[in-house]
Amino acid sequence: MKGSMEAADISVVALYFVTVMGIGFFAMWRSNRSTVSGYFLAGRSMTWIAIGASLFVSNIGSEHFIGLAGSGAASGLAVAAWELNALLLLQLLGWVFVPVYIRSQSCTMPEYLSKRYGGKRIKVYFAVLSLVLYIFTKISVNLYAGALFIQESFGWNLYLSIILLIGMTALLTISGGLVAVIYTDTVQAVFMIVGAVILMTVSLVKVGGFEELKHKYMLATPNVTEILLTNNFTNTNFCHIYPKPDSLKLLRKSSDEDIPWPGFLLGQTPSSVWYWCADQVIVQRVLAAKNIAHAKGATLMAGFLKILPMFIIVVPGMISRVLFPNEVVCINPEHCMAVCGSRAGCSNIAYPHLVMNILPVGLRGLMMSVMIAALMSDLDSIFNSASTIFTLDIYKYLRKTASSQELMIVGRVFVVFMVGISIAWVPIVVEMQGGETYLYIQEVAGYLTPPVAALFLLGVFWKRCNEHGAFCGAMTGSILGVTRMILAFVYREPDCDQPDNRPYFIKHFHYMYFAACLFWITGLTAVFVSLLTASPKKEQIQTTTIWAYWCRKDTLSKSEYKVNGKSKMNYVNNDNIPNGKHNGSAVFSSADDKVNMKLLAGLEDGVKGTTSPNNSEVGTPLEYSLDGHATLVRETHKQESQKRSAELCWKCIHWFCGYQKENGKEDAVVEMLDDEVCLQMLEETPKIQLMLNIGLLVICIVGIFMFTYFSL
Repeated sequence: MKGSMEAADISVVALYFVTVMGIGFFAMWRSNRSTVSGYFLAGRSMTWIAIGASLFVSNIGSEHFIGLAGSGAASGLAVAAWELNALLLLQLLGWVFVPVYIRSQSCTMPEYLSKRYGGKRIKVYFAVLSLVLYIFTKISVNLYAGALFIQESFGWNLYLSIILLIGMTALLTISGGLVAVIYTDTVQAVFMIVGAVILMTVSLVKVGGFEELKHKYMLATPNVTEILLTNNFTNTNFCHIYPKPDSLKLLRKSSDEDIPWPGFLLGQTPSSVWYWCADQVIVQRVLAAKNIAHAKGATLMAGFLKILPMFIIVVPGMISRVLFPNEVVCINPEHCMAVCGSRAGCSNIAYPHLVMNILPVGLRGLMMSVMIAALMSDLDSIFNSASTIFTLDIYKYLRKTASSQELMIVGRVFVVFMVGISIAWVPIVVEMQGGETYLYIQEVAGYLTPPVAALFLLGVFWKRCNEHGAFCGAMTGSILGVTRMILAFVYREPDCDQPDNRPYFIKHFHYMYFAACLFWITGLTAVFVSLLTASPKKEQIQTTTIWAYWCRKDTLSKSEYKVNGKSKMNYVNNDNIPNGKHNGSAVFSSADDKVNMKLLAGLEDGVKGTTSPNNSEVGTPLEYSLDGHATLVRETHKQESQKRSAELCWKCIHWFCGYQKENGKEDAVVEMLDDEVCLQMLEETPKIQLMLNIGLLVICIVGIFMFTYFSL
């Protein structure tokens, strides 16, 4: 079972590490990481190719290679429905949600909810829920899946491997921010796709092609007699060894235990709306785009890439069952424990077993690199996004006077905290009884995320929904979801050779149907309470709905400063900040976080008592106090700071963490785009708009066709 990685394989893995880390540190060196925008949103400077690749790799983690392939081995093509569903929902993100996020100038998803509904309850609720989901589904499952592959490939100590990989991932995320994450994701996308395509090609050749695979898969059962003769098992019963009759279909009958088609369309889709349109890991990448055209181009690219997992991950899992049925399809819990250490099943070993048994020396190392790429890309995405949510939505809320430098430090320290939690969670992950890892993720998400999807959809499409309705709906849905999740873990599914005595509503009420009920209960509760209470304030819906995006040309702010006919800086006091509230003072800067000193001489009434120095560009932002005066935020104790920075130790630390200087004691918030720049980001030329809309039409047709073709 445990393959031997030879010198050539180790060399390929080492080359991968050197390449990815080198590109990550190069991105660190070239990028501006000393500001909130630069660290968390890559300075809003990324192109559609880099973002599209990052979206794909951020989603395809090691749990996909283990979980998707494992579900493919256990139940056929059905699990690929999630990938095709994502193909369509990515376009909902690009054409509906991202324009709203840009128009409302939201950096995080809790921040958007706070702007749309007002108050702090919903913002804190969603921030905490996101962090819980990251730790108990994404990080834990990724660690389990990545550790499983590494252990089967190298025979390394499980904990040492995980600590090493998490440490390297965290190092890249802490130092480089989102720029390093996106650039390394682009490189990892190449490794991942090339390696997976090679494995798919070699394995398809071995079974005689796709049509032959479909025939052989339906006959792939373990040799029960041989297994019982070669092993001294006390349990001679067997169960779940035959492929399901509809294994080659995506959407199945309404009573199917894996993917009932009504449950998938009505229940799983809301959960996927949360992941693809409201999850910080995904949305944060698209918000780093230069403009809306690059954002839409990225979602189109990622959508086309989402066609691949069905063929490069699910199909190899099915091939593994055909080639190695005695290991991948264990006959009873005792046999499963002997093969893979889990009583629930051994389908999760399908992909690593295929790699270690059919690929030649060198290519094994390439596939090991692919798995490391999947693990690191998913983890660095989660670490960066989780630190963003914690820093801007929780820490900034608790400490309103935090400076920019303090926020940068807190963001990096929280990544270290996440690393500690992840490592501490490893023993629990190792003992997790997961017959099909990917379905475990979807079940947990199905209990917790439909209420969130309802809040976002109502917030974007219905102006009348207010904070009272949203909060009541969220609490109702969350209480029901958490209750069902606890009961599902209390009444666990018994071993396949044991009678199932679970309550009826647990045994026969599929989690997808429950997710559908959660979504509609949350939505209807929010609508009912909203209609009984006051309408939301005008500023809460001025920039936070899809109608604000479609009518954006009518809402251009009239209070803006222009220099040489071009808007550079916009002074906005607390009353004019869309949906905003002051924190004593606010910092506004241009998109590249620098202020040309010439602008000071050209500012009008609101800026007084400020002199213009030489014509030079400095890295300090312009601070507008509530009394209407503008001053430059200068370094305190300048001579002392220069003396310290001259020391080699401090220089290294400042460069590594991205500090270009030591700011004073300013109260800093996230840099806000001026209203005209924000609207310019949403503009598209007619030619580009036509090309993007054609791409949208094509990808929707492809997605619907594949759903139909593989479901009939």
